Amino acid sequence: MAFMTVLLNCSLPFCHWKRKSEYLPPLPVQLNRVIKEQKVVVDELSNLKKNRKVYKQQPNSNIFFLVDRTETLSQCKNTLDELKKAHQEMENSEKTKIKK
Repeated sequence: MAFMTVLLNCSLPFCHWKRKSEYLPPLPVQLNRVIKEQKVVVDELSNLKKNRKVYKQQPNSNIFFLVDRTETLSQCKNTLDELKKAHQEMENSEKTKIKK
């Protein structure tokens, strides 16, 4: 019997998107990339069988801890919703700048 585990880091703080140098792509591009990554995480967690184990990586370390799949899925969905809201607000603010 093969067991599958999922390793994830779905706690993406908003400071992750701050530009640290001028060589980084524009903020909307970075945000789109993070949203796509988060969608993949949510899809992977949604399609897991009930008996699969999920491990979450601790920030800034190589340590993983066993977590509850359903709780982690809801946290990741909430994070995705927050990312989408931030992206929408960014697009709206750019549109208002263009209109002025």
